[in-house]
Amino acid sequence: MAGNRDRFSTATRLRLLGEQTAARVYRSQNRRQDRRSRLTGRAAFLALVVCTLVVALAYPMRQYVSQRNEIADQERLAREAKLRVEELRDEKARLKDDAYIRRLAREHLHYLMPGETGYTVIDPETAKERREDQEAADRPWYSNVMDGVDNADRPDR
Repeated sequence: MAGNRDRFSTATRLRLLGEQTAARVYRSQNRRQDRRSRLTGRAAFLALVVCTLVVALAYPMRQYVSQRNEIADQERLAREAKLRVEELRDEKARLKDDAYIRRLAREHLHYLMPGETGYTVIDPETAKERREDQEAADRPWYSNVMDGVDNADRPDR
């Protein structure tokens, strides 16, 4: 019987040892899961804080970038205006020169110096258009209207 008892006690001990080991493993898994769930909660809170910061800073950052672009545009406009002022100052200085004024008058107004002979060359196409315009001006207005209606669908116009 003593052998039976030792065996029984060994079997009982093994069973108790197995139960204790299983309980330890179970407790260890529970602790790991508790840690995981706490980390998940912390991670969720951290994600919430980060999202809140992103949302809170998005509008001011957009405004900042927009204002920087506006400042760059205004600086560019100021540089262009400064260049234009310099060009106008140069033009003003040139306009004080009599030779420059004479040259402009000859080029743009077709003025001639005493003793010079002027020539005007007329482009044949322009002369033809002017004749047609003159003829149209000499006719009654209702004829011009009717010609306009007739010519409206012509593909060459």
